[in-house]
Amino acid sequence: MPIALPRAQVLPTSEASTYAGWFACLAEPVRVRLLHAVATSPKGSTVGALAEILGTSQSTCSHHVRKLADVGFVRIRKEGTATIVTINEACCAGLPHAADAVMGLLAPRPCCPDDLPADVTVRALHPDDWPAVRRIYAEGIATGTATFERTVPGRAGLDAAWLPDHRWVADVEGELVGWTAASPVSTRPSYAGVAETAVYVAENHRGRGVGKALLYKQVTEADAAGLWTLQASVLTGNRAAIALHHAAGYRTIGVRERIAQLNGTWHDTVLVERRSPAH
Repeated sequence: MPIALPRAQVLPTSEASTYAGWFACLAEPVRVRLLHAVATSPKGSTVGALAEILGTSQSTCSHHVRKLADVGFVRIRKEGTATIVTINEACCAGLPHAADAVMGLLAPRPCCPDDLPADVTVRALHPDDWPAVRRIYAEGIATGTATFERTVPGRAGLDAAWLPDHRWVADVEGELVGWTAASPVSTRPSYAGVAETAVYVAENHRGRGVGKALLYKQVTEADAAGLWTLQASVLTGNRAAIALHHAAGYRTIGVRERIAQLNGTWHDTVLVERRSPAH
C-alpha cells in the first residue's frame, strides 16, 4: 500500500512576494555588510561613515542605502547636510520571521528551559505586593520599549483586568523583583482560553533569569489551567523580550505595523503566541 504523504502547506503569494523582495535586496553582499553596520550602530550612522567602513564611494554607498530603504530595512533622515541611516527595528523581527515562514519552522517551540535561577522564587501575587508591582511597572515604562503606557495603571484597574489565578511575582531574598500577569483577550465564551501576558523585571535585577523564571511559571500554570493560547505584543526595539518569549515556547506570528503611538511617534510591535501542547 502506498504511503499517504501529508499535504504540503502553501505560502500565500503576497507573503512570498514580500519575502522575495527582501531576499533579492540582500543578494548583494555589500548590502548585507551595510545592513549589519547600520544594525550595530544604535544611534545610526552617516552615509559618509558607512562608506568608509565598507571601503566604497559615498555615491555607491548611497545607492545601496536607497535599495535597503526601499524594502524597509533602514530609515533615512536629514540632519543639516548629513544623511543619517538607522535600522528599522521591525526588520529585526520581520526578517527572521520570513526565514522561518519559508522554511516551515513556525511550529510551536518547546517549553521551557530547565536552567532557571536557583535564587528566584516565583509565587502568587499577594495583596501587599501591589506597591512593588506598580513600582516595577513604572521602571518598565521608563525604558521606553516595554509598553505604550505613559503612567502606571491604578491597582483597581490592574486587579480588574488580570485573571485572578494567573498573576505571579518573583522574589529574591525577600525582595519582589518582577511580576507577570495574564488578561483575557475577549469576554466572548469562545475565547475563554486565550489570554494576553505581560512580564516586568525590576531595573536592578534584569539579565539574571528573573523573566525566564516568571514566564516558566506563567506558561506551565496556564497549561495546567486549560488556557490554550497565550499571546503578547512586544515593541520591535525590545529584542530581549522577544528572545525571552521565544525561550518560553512563544513563536512570532508577525509584525503589526504602526499599531500605536509612543511620545508622538508611531511604533510597530511583534505579535508572539504560545499554543498549549494539550490542545
